[in-house]
Amino acid sequence: MKIVAGLGSVDEYIRYCEAGADEFFCGYVPYKWTKKYGTMMALNRREVLCCNVQIGGEEELEILASMIHVYQKPVHLTFNSLYYLPEQYPLIGQMISNCLEMGFRSYIIADPALILYLHEQGINCEIHLSGELGEMNSSVAETFAEMKLKRIIFHRKNSTADMQAVIEAVERNQCSKAGQMEYEAFVLNELCQFSGSFCNSLHCDELGHLCRVPYWMGEVGDKQHERCTGAYGESSQQSPESEGCSESGESDSIDEDAEADYICGQSGCGLCELYALQKAGITHVKLVGRGNYVDSMEQDIRNLRKALEILEQAESEELFRKKMKQELFSGGCSGNCYYLQE
Repeated sequence: MKIVAGLGSVDEYIRYCEAGADEFFCGYVPYKWTKKYGTMMALNRREVLCCNVQIGGEEELEILASMIHVYQKPVHLTFNSLYYLPEQYPLIGQMISNCLEMGFRSYIIADPALILYLHEQGINCEIHLSGELGEMNSSVAETFAEMKLKRIIFHRKNSTADMQAVIEAVERNQCSKAGQMEYEAFVLNELCQFSGSFCNSLHCDELGHLCRVPYWMGEVGDKQHERCTGAYGESSQQSPESEGCSESGESDSIDEDAEADYICGQSGCGLCELYALQKAGITHVKLVGRGNYVDSMEQDIRNLRKALEILEQAESEELFRKKMKQELFSGGCSGNCYYLQE
């Protein structure tokens, strides 16, 4: 499996390459788009200017393209909005055409209409179906696989068993006969209580992100009900019964502002499931982190690379988990699990 890491600026590319990342994804939101449409009609659903989350100019893309030529680690550009205005499709098509000329071949897209538009306009690029699309099952995957996709990115709420069933169905029906289909799953950081396609938060400078609001999840019993009497009171606090990792696998959001308190996968971790993900047919694992501390992201990449090295040598899933936890989580983990262990 290959590591796909989030890239917030061109300055991070070399460091992350040297740390062990195989591929990258990043947003591209030119200022002319922001000036015209603001944050309400997002190009990428990450309209952030106060920190390094996006590439903001063609000059930066040209620099990044030169780095890619040297290091041979591809960067996929994201267009994650769920829909666009009719007038915006030609603008995006021209934008992608310009990026293709610079050498960017692959694009992460969530809007099915944009995928169709690119095909109709003869814009020949590799398309990765974004995890922001929403629910993923065999029928959905088979339908979109016919659109000549290069990769399917599973969203955060898919279980390993679900992903395996989808992959087997796609391969069985030879939907990827034009080329080997790739499959990507989330594995580190940014576990969210929402599915991307149903998230109503604006990820921008002006408003706080809903995914940063403290919460707890689990079955509500009589004792817990007493804690849920107010809409904005103690209901947002973690219940005593869900200390650490709740029944649903999610715990309180961990403050990531304190770089000195680094914990691998502190806002979401799926390292224990790497063995099962590989067995399911996952070819790429996503390490989210655009806008995170660069030092923390670099350490995340190194830890994920170490986990994959342990996976290569592991004779069983049990031995993999045991050795991985000994080497990466000797002081304990966050308990913020992407994939529950049954």
